[in-house]
Amino acid sequence: MITHTSLILGRWLRASYRQPALIAFTLVQPAIWLLLFGQLFQGVVRIPGFGDSSYIAFLTPGIVMMTAMMTAGWSGTSFIQDMERGVMDRLLASPVSRGGLMAGQLLSNATTTMIQTILVFAIGFAAGARYDGGIGGYVVTIVASILVGLAFGSLSNAAALLTRQQEALIGIFQFVTLPLTFLSSIMINPEVAPHWVNVAARFNPVDWATVAARESLAADPDWSSVGRHAAYLLVFTLIVGWLSTRAFRAYQRSV
Repeated sequence: MITHTSLILGRWLRASYRQPALIAFTLVQPAIWLLLFGQLFQGVVRIPGFGDSSYIAFLTPGIVMMTAMMTAGWSGTSFIQDMERGVMDRLLASPVSRGGLMAGQLLSNATTTMIQTILVFAIGFAAGARYDGGIGGYVVTIVASILVGLAFGSLSNAAALLTRQQEALIGIFQFVTLPLTFLSSIMINPEVAPHWVNVAARFNPVDWATVAARESLAADPDWSSVGRHAAYLLVFTLIVGWLSTRAFRAYQRSV
């Protein structure tokens, strides 16, 4: 399993490095979101009950998670390209483990997610965001963003294996990602959001990651809340990772 994962990881990393334009786009995109939304919604901090932090400081952890989710949504397109070229069939006919085939591709995406997270923090810091949580807060945020990327990358890969159509995959994730973004605390403090949004956010894995990150970056973190939301996120990631690996069987039965 470890050997197969490392080999598949190397394959996808080499493929990524051969596409510098794609790398540049995936790194610039979160910067645009942070600066755009930071300017567009900065007035919400004047809403009574929002809090006393700057909006850019509030927004940065949320943009990290939104970026991880949306970047992971494209993960399945790589599988579809392999299917169209016949590479997937050859891999499944080889001794490579299904878990290694899935994990190697997801870990290559995780490297991109980690770099994006660091970049968003750097831009947020330059724009005036400050956090008193120390190194622990940054580590929690990076780990949470990677888990979000792994979870939604697994779902994207599973959707690719089940639909085998790039158009269907794009439609599914556009349908999923926007509601998950706005039914969370990514852009707005739950204290000023409608009650039904807060109820929906309790079952939203993106919000679990955002809450864990934002709380860990606070001056006086509530580590019980951080641990609870991180545990929810970890369990969700493990479950969808296991289910996505089983999607290989459905793909093989359908070809």
